[in-house]
Amino acid sequence: MGIKTLDIERLNEATGNIYEMITILSKRSRQISADEKIELDEKLRYFEGYDDEEDLRMNEEQEKICKIFEERPHATQRAVEEMENDKISYRRPEY
Repeated sequence: MGIKTLDIERLNEATGNIYEMITILSKRSRQISADEKIELDEKLRYFEGYDDEEDLRMNEEQEKICKIFEERPHATQRAVEEMENDKISYRRPEY
């Protein structure tokens, strides 16, 4: 996949502050990564405790699951897409 340039000015329209936008994107990216890790762990937990006879078939299933997760877009890319489509909600703390 090639490098995609971002229209920072358009992304920045939502917050008005580039540093705030980057903070929001990084926090959302970490949330996506954490959710994805939990989902992957839950799916792989199914394979715990199987015997050696079933181990070979189970390894193939585990590899398929891992490949599906590897093919997903990176969490940062998904966070940027959410910001572009106005799907990220945030609030500013009152000072």
